Amino acid sequence: MIPFSVLDLAPIIAGGDASQAFRNTLDLARHAEDWGFHRYWLAEHHNMPGIASAATSVVIGHVAGGTSRIRVGSGGVMLPNHAPLAIAEQFGTLEALYPGRIDLGLGRAPGGDQIVARALRRNLGGSGDNFPQDVMELQGYFRPSIPGQTLRSIPGAGLKVPLYLLGSSDFSARLAADLGLPFAFASHFAPDYLKTALQIYRQGYQPSAANPKPHAIVGVNVFAADTDEEARLLFTSLQQQFLNLIRGNPGELQPPVADMKLRWSPGEDIHLQRMVRYSLVGSAETIRRGIQEVIQETAADELIGTAQIFDHAARLRSFEIFSQVMKSL
Repeated sequence: MIPFSVLDLAPIIAGGDASQAFRNTLDLARHAEDWGFHRYWLAEHHNMPGIASAATSVVIGHVAGGTSRIRVGSGGVMLPNHAPLAIAEQFGTLEALYPGRIDLGLGRAPGGDQIVARALRRNLGGSGDNFPQDVMELQGYFRPSIPGQTLRSIPGAGLKVPLYLLGSSDFSARLAADLGLPFAFASHFAPDYLKTALQIYRQGYQPSAANPKPHAIVGVNVFAADTDEEARLLFTSLQQQFLNLIRGNPGELQPPVADMKLRWSPGEDIHLQRMVRYSLVGSAETIRRGIQEVIQETAADELIGTAQIFDHAARLRSFEIFSQVMKSL
């Protein structure tokens, strides 16, 4: 059995609000801890009406404080939006509060469009081009301080906060290999370069003291239910969300619909099917076959599942089935 984890976007549903999203996130995290999930990650997005986890480190603290064993972290923090020192201090604080339980996953995208990027970075002068330098600067803040050092992260210095690189192309795969870091691929929405990125990462991996072997995490959408038909119905909420993104009109997570055929054009249908290629949709047996195919295809060291499901009880059930299947493999 390989580790299995949760990626939570803290969905804001139609008719709901961020407060409800955060209550649901903590409830899911507590169940995930009981069901044997390895880690619980939250993702940084901005200006997205259907995603509540913009202040990612704050929500991580909310989840870590309400659980006791499960690892909690970012999947990820979009580092170009922040000064590396500020992230070191935030995650150093989280590690000091919840020792041995905090992960720091890093991405190089803005977590939104160019308007978001300009608003967030107006005083930083940073961009994705500086990502390798920013990652190495951040690593330095977690090393033990030395006599005469003029700039330190307090808390942070000397704390062993594990870093992970996230990506949807070969860029972060190469960087993770060069730095000897674990790598997570966003195949749950951008699967096109998955195989290429994993090959580059594994072939070029340079062992590090913290990570002597490569560790590849593969993202999947998980829509599990008691029947295939029910799971396909739940899946339409994600299809609607991605369709709205394609059309430049992001919104709150919508309830499922009986038929998507009248909602998209043939071209949009093809595009969406490609985006969600790594989706596990169905009953437990269907999910089992899907997991086995993903593991066989990718040799993943870990699966991380996300589920943009409108009904909270159905979302819990989906992750419960996912955990049951993973533990039975």
